[in-house]
Amino acid sequence: MNSKEFENALRDYSWMLNEIKRQRQLMDYEGGNLVAQSGIESAMPKAKGGTSDPIALEVIRRDKNSKWLDKLESKVLFIQKRIHLITDEREKAVLECMLDGMSMIAITAHMGLSRTHIYRIKDSIVEQMLQFEQYEQKMPKNKQCV
Repeated sequence: MNSKEFENALRDYSWMLNEIKRQRQLMDYEGGNLVAQSGIESAMPKAKGGTSDPIALEVIRRDKNSKWLDKLESKVLFIQKRIHLITDEREKAVLECMLDGMSMIAITAHMGLSRTHIYRIKDSIVEQMLQFEQYEQKMPKNKQCV
């Protein structure tokens, strides 16, 4: 993940977390308003090339959502595994505000610091978290005997 992608993930963390919760609740719900056609529509010929089975379409939609949900979860976990790296109190405060979904302007007003200073702190957070990723990639994997 490059720095721009990571900055976007930090900015989007709050809604991604809410969306993960919502999608998990939806996946647990198995019901729905899937109604078969009746009357004249059921006797008419179907279009070629696509499926008209509402159950099959719902399965396809849920499969796509599941893959999208996996991507969201991996981004959220990527951030969560690196939160402990931030030790400076100001950086922690800015990070927590960002994770709570506050805009950079709101963080500026909240902390009483200049906008450029808040952006420098954000850049420092991103740099520290991405350096950890580079360090992880350079470390040799431990070999285990089975």
